[in-house]
Amino acid sequence: MTNQSALILRTALLLLLLVYSTDAKMEIISSKQDFRVGEEILLFCKAGGDGDIMWQKDGEDIDDDADIVQKVDETSSKLLIKKAAMQDAGRYTCLCEFDNGHKDDIQTMLYVYEGPSFGSTTTYHEFLEGTNGTVPCLVAGEPAVDVHWLKDRQEISSNGERRVHQMPDNSLHIENAKRDDTGTYVCRAQIRGRLIYQDLSVSVVINAPPTVRLREEVKKVLAGPETNVSLLCLVDGHPKPYINWTMPQSFDPSRHHFNSDRSQLTIWSVARTDYGEYICTATNKIAESSATFVMHVFEAPEVFVSVEEQRVSVGDSVSVSCNVSGHPQPELHWLNKHSGRTLDLTTGRVRVVDGKLLIDEVMPSDGGLYSCMAVSSSGNASRDVAIYTQPGPPHYLSVSPGPTSVLFSLKIQPNNGGTPITSFVLQWRQNPAEQWKETTVPASDVLAVTNLRPYTLYSVRLAALNAVGLGQFSETNNVRTHGIREPDSPVLSSPGMKIEGNSFSVPLKQMDDGGSPVLHFNVRYRQDKDQTEWKEMQLPSNADSVPLKDLPFGSDYQLEVTAINNNGSSFPATFNFTIAEQPVSRSMTKGTVVSIVMVIFLLVFLVVDATCCYRNRCGLLMTIAVKLFGQKVPGLKMMEEGDGTTNGEVNMKSKYTPRDSIHQVGTLTKEVGQLTEVTCDKAPLTKHEKIHPDRHLPADA
Repeated sequence: MTNQSALILRTALLLLLLVYSTDAKMEIISSKQDFRVGEEILLFCKAGGDGDIMWQKDGEDIDDDADIVQKVDETSSKLLIKKAAMQDAGRYTCLCEFDNGHKDDIQTMLYVYEGPSFGSTTTYHEFLEGTNGTVPCLVAGEPAVDVHWLKDRQEISSNGERRVHQMPDNSLHIENAKRDDTGTYVCRAQIRGRLIYQDLSVSVVINAPPTVRLREEVKKVLAGPETNVSLLCLVDGHPKPYINWTMPQSFDPSRHHFNSDRSQLTIWSVARTDYGEYICTATNKIAESSATFVMHVFEAPEVFVSVEEQRVSVGDSVSVSCNVSGHPQPELHWLNKHSGRTLDLTTGRVRVVDGKLLIDEVMPSDGGLYSCMAVSSSGNASRDVAIYTQPGPPHYLSVSPGPTSVLFSLKIQPNNGGTPITSFVLQWRQNPAEQWKETTVPASDVLAVTNLRPYTLYSVRLAALNAVGLGQFSETNNVRTHGIREPDSPVLSSPGMKIEGNSFSVPLKQMDDGGSPVLHFNVRYRQDKDQTEWKEMQLPSNADSVPLKDLPFGSDYQLEVTAINNNGSSFPATFNFTIAEQPVSRSMTKGTVVSIVMVIFLLVFLVVDATCCYRNRCGLLMTIAVKLFGQKVPGLKMMEEGDGTTNGEVNMKSKYTPRDSIHQVGTLTKEVGQLTEVTCDKAPLTKHEKIHPDRHLPADA
């Protein structure tokens, strides 16, 4: 805006104020009191009446002929200073001598200032943490200028005892600088005694050298594909330090990962090669600092054996190698698992040499599981080796003769050679010159030789059989069979028992028939309750099981089976079993649902059709009845015998008259036992029944 435009604007403002102040007393109107050097000053004096107006400055008259004084009219005058100077500041007085001889005056103060300005004051400062710093504020201006420092809109004291204070030379002093001192400070220069000021923002940065802290200096981890480890480097400093890592192996982006500021290194799938020193280095423009991690990587022990299963014959030798690995190197031990004994001998029949298990002249008792173990501070591991050989000879054997059988009993099972005994081989003969006869019996069955001659001397023995082969035979026992008698009790084998719903079966076996063939088996059973009667049945001599069906659910049962031969009956073999509660069906099959729906539909159809038949003489039932009985339908309520009729005439009256139809009475004439004509309403009996051409409606009576 030009000076001329500003003058016009101010004159208009003063005239406007004058218009609204016509009734006021004498006054001086000015836009403000403070003027910067070079600004235009305009004072407007309103006298409030006609008179002679004059101006004074600091009590001295201002010549009316001067350019600065201009008369507006008889009641007002203005004083205009186009460019203010410092000497223009002072007290200005407007005096008026009114036409009526009255005198009056009014005064106002004008202030002229220059500045304030900050010259070449620096607006950015950096100091090192822990040092003292001074921030100058160079100001200039007239009249005198006062300086104030502020931070966060709070004035900083000039008390020298404070760590951050204003110095007498208007500079800001920061003693023992801290990181919190970083920020924006404001130097405020104010014209003394006036509300005229200027602000200068000054940035202060407190720098700090990097520091590196570690949560743990030593890291111990176990190697493995599922093991991930993170190394955290806590870094501080200003400016923010850059972090670099030194690793014992080359950086692998598939396994090594940094976070956004590189303060954390994550290693995926830790391997043994990851052990070593990891150095975290933080660098900024002030200094450099570093810290070192030491990562110890342990490997879980692993065990490797040359074979996991070895089958050898009694008398042969065994050799199994075992190697272990891990970090730290684990110790190797062999353990006999079936005896619980550690094998630490380097000599003898069973020994360990350089990690190798050696067994000379294998015995049945050597069979079983052996474990090669690796033991270290990072864990334990083992691998089992199965040594299988033939069973040992049976000991503590007793034999019990019957009329036609010999029963073997073992107080102690023979050594199984490391794998379960599956069966026994039973041998017998009458004299040493004969070949041994034999039979193989499952280990779970009764050990007995059957079908022998009564009252005969036999030599018997047995041996155990496993997956490797046949073991040694027991000592030979001489035994004489008994004479002919009743059979032994049958054997009911519980392992083969089957219960399906309310049906039961159990295997049946006859060991000794007493020298006379079994004729049959008597079976009886009952519920295990008081006062319950026995139910009986017979089974043929060749029966191999006892089947029972349709047993009540939710009951306990007693079963007795007796073998019968010509010499009598055996003692009963007893067996107890339970039939569980009948299961409740929790769901309906699709077929069941369809069947129920069809039955409901059929019932509804029959009810509707029957109603139609007996009320309206229509429907499927009516059609079927007419087909079966002709036109004479037994039980039809719609027909009534007419009173006083003769010659077989029957009157039929319809009880139902459709709307808009004519009530008719038909006549039935009986000829040779048949109804020749039935006359009813106009409606046919069924939907599809045709009206006979010769059918007619009789006239109303």
